[in-house]
Amino acid sequence: MNRKILILLIMINLPLFAEPQRHITFDDLYRFKQIESIALSPDGKDIVFEVAEYNLENGNSISNLWLVSTQGGAPVKFTNSGYDSNPLWSADGENIAFISSRTVNNNENNSSQIWLIPAFGGEAVCLTDISTGASGLRWSGDNKSMLFKSKVYPDCLDDDCNKKRDKEMENTDVKAKLYDNLLFRHYKYWANGKRNHIILHDIQNDDYEDITPFDKDAPPKALAPRDDYCFSLDGSEICFSMNTDTVVAVSTNNDIFTLSKKSKHLTRISTGLGNDNSPSYSPNGRFIAYKSMGRAEFESDQYNLMSYNRVSKEIINLTADFDRSIGEFIWGPYSKYIYFTAIDKGKSKIYRLTVKNQTINTLVDDAVCWCLQISGNGNYLYYIKSTTTQPYEIYEYNSKTDTQTRLTFFSDSLLSNLKIISAEDFWFAGADGDSIHGLLTLPPDFDPTIKYPLVLLIHGGPQWCWLADFNYYGWNTQLTAAQGYVVAQIDPHGSRGYGQSFADAVTGDWGGKPYQDLIMGIDYLIEKHPYIDSEKLAALGRSYGGYMVNWMAGQTDRFDCLISMDGIFDMISDYYSTDELWFPNWEFGGPPWLDKETHLKFSPSEYVHNFKTPTLVVHGQKDYRVDVSQGLMMFTALQTMSIPSQLLYFPDEGHSVSKLHNLRYLYQVQFDWLAKWLE
Repeated sequence: MNRKILILLIMINLPLFAEPQRHITFDDLYRFKQIESIALSPDGKDIVFEVAEYNLENGNSISNLWLVSTQGGAPVKFTNSGYDSNPLWSADGENIAFISSRTVNNNENNSSQIWLIPAFGGEAVCLTDISTGASGLRWSGDNKSMLFKSKVYPDCLDDDCNKKRDKEMENTDVKAKLYDNLLFRHYKYWANGKRNHIILHDIQNDDYEDITPFDKDAPPKALAPRDDYCFSLDGSEICFSMNTDTVVAVSTNNDIFTLSKKSKHLTRISTGLGNDNSPSYSPNGRFIAYKSMGRAEFESDQYNLMSYNRVSKEIINLTADFDRSIGEFIWGPYSKYIYFTAIDKGKSKIYRLTVKNQTINTLVDDAVCWCLQISGNGNYLYYIKSTTTQPYEIYEYNSKTDTQTRLTFFSDSLLSNLKIISAEDFWFAGADGDSIHGLLTLPPDFDPTIKYPLVLLIHGGPQWCWLADFNYYGWNTQLTAAQGYVVAQIDPHGSRGYGQSFADAVTGDWGGKPYQDLIMGIDYLIEKHPYIDSEKLAALGRSYGGYMVNWMAGQTDRFDCLISMDGIFDMISDYYSTDELWFPNWEFGGPPWLDKETHLKFSPSEYVHNFKTPTLVVHGQKDYRVDVSQGLMMFTALQTMSIPSQLLYFPDEGHSVSKLHNLRYLYQVQFDWLAKWLE
């Protein structure tokens, strides 16, 4: 072929210009593959991980397992059922166990079961067959036994009993429930007579044993990981957490227990009155590390890392001088180090603790990191990591060279087509002159000569924080900024990641210093950035953030509009309708009949006469943390005051909106509300 003709044909088939980047959309958020969990092979050569994907048409999600080499290369899809999650390698590296609700002949109700697949090829087989389902698997070191969690009737001695009871409940015409104790409903579920119990499964003999046959939840229903149990290295002992207090609705007293596999002797090893959980045996078998909160009934106390000596029974606080709350942790292979995450100034950083002298070194501090795994020689850490412009991907940290290597690149293709801007950190002097941290995200077509509305996002908790990740919590900041707004996220007094004293400052002062911080932050941003239009302001909050929006409605009229999601309106009635009573007991010093004034001091319901700002109220029927009546009362107050307002009610959602179609509609309604009042 003539060379000139060939060149011309190539040019015709090439685009004249690269495809221009566009603004991010809601659907883009759920086009990203989302990495949920990772597990490193015993030889350190491969990582198996869970990937969730969404169908934008029907709103359903699927999850499959993938494999990637730690030496690099493209990841490979390992399973295809669409129902596979939580992978875990066998100690010999020959097999991978995982949880799946695949349809099989003996799985009539599609309950989750444990499946097993050869690590390097072969078909998956169903390992468990229990009517109440299995989750949170833990493998013994000899590969002969597994632990898993199942919701069972505590008086049932075998699965036939559970199966029969479930069938009776399903077939009865009477759907009423009779309760005689608290925590009869939790988060978005009503109690149905079942308890979390830990089941020991003998793989070879296919036997099941309920090792926590108490009328208690083990692991606990609240304030502990869902799979809060583990084997000792020799498999002779099992360690787990459980709350044995009579009324768990007013208690955070989860404790650590050990159970002899042979004698069934149960021993409580933690001694504090606060929340203890996350036990983990050291590789040398001498210690059990666990997380502990010191103060009773305080769910947001600082987590310290404790070490229990299995011989001397001595307990040592390994992080007494570290003023941050411990996140997840793992032992190093020689029991010399413990690696952990902790939130610090908007990032979840990775630290190394030297057990002998309690020295702590920061290893990774540039992003939000979770899901720690460590190689057998201790030289490499693996984790998932995200920034404000990148969803979670898998990374490797080399402790010898102090470098990071990215191993997965699922998000790059879509990100290359999107115009997004990294969030900027900012600091200002807030209430009491304390330094307050925030994140600022600019719209994608930012022009400093143009005035932009400012949208303030307020986090929940209140002892939580904004993280500098590609977040799905509350609002995705990139999507919000893409509507043409400057987006501010401020961590007021009470936020996590700035020391425990700072977190404690919100207790008893919900509408005090935190409110001042947010208003002072807006003033700071307006003064510092001329491109912010001081006449076009909005505030959006969820949970405690929703409360703060309700509080703002009665304190100021400087906002053009407000959006309140799942927020408390009336402190008194909230106490009598919430699920976890330890929370208001701590935050307001006890129940309202003992100190009514403290509860009313910062109750938005006391300031309805000051309401002026147009407000969108969002609430779900299945919200048992902040009952739906709080949203209904807020909307009623706005309507009776003749204030422009809307109520967005979800009959099928709880203390957050989780269904894809509902999320899409939620964003649509919110953005319509902002556009109406900010343009």
